[in-house]
Amino acid sequence: MRMITEVYLLAENRLLREALVRLLSKKGDVRIVGASAYSPAVHDDIIAARPQIILLDSNGLASSRSTLISTLNGAIPNLRVVMVDMSADEETFLGAVRAGVVGYVLKDASALEVAATIRAVAAGEAVCPPSLSLSLFRFVAQQAPVLNTQSWRSDFGLSQREQQMVGLLRERLTNKEIAARLNLSEQTVKNHVHHVLRKVGVQDRARILEICPLE
Repeated sequence: MRMITEVYLLAENRLLREALVRLLSKKGDVRIVGASAYSPAVHDDIIAARPQIILLDSNGLASSRSTLISTLNGAIPNLRVVMVDMSADEETFLGAVRAGVVGYVLKDASALEVAATIRAVAAGEAVCPPSLSLSLFRFVAQQAPVLNTQSWRSDFGLSQREQQMVGLLRERLTNKEIAARLNLSEQTVKNHVHHVLRKVGVQDRARILEICPLE
């Protein structure tokens, strides 16, 4: 037996709102607990209904100036937001993700697709159209910080000996070669290398050069 997912529908367009209520109400595992256009008072209505999912359109997100999601997330634990938008616009999509949307479907999606997105999001998944997934990957890649030589030491909290190990690992030296260079036992070197990899957050010593760039 499927669990019931309670949904609050927030859409400026009345025809869209009524159509979604009608279509989703036919799904045995989706219960509409409220439907309205955006207004400052809608926050209280949604909090009182305590839905698992908010289904909203881009107009509702724009009208709330992106404060709606943050306000409701603070009031309703584990609330998740699905957005239905007009077109596959990259800027709108990324703006929705930044605001806290975790499910994104286009307005030409079928009722089955909308219901499937609601179920997936309620189960803890994130959903977006395949045509927009590349935009998301590209956005994340652009936000990734590029570590410079001065930053990686403090960022990873490496000791002076561990920083020395990083330099020797960048020379592609084996544990035995490092031990000979520093007059240490191989086991001591192995322990230092293990600590370096754990602090830097990689399993492969070959990736040290990527994470801790050359001076």
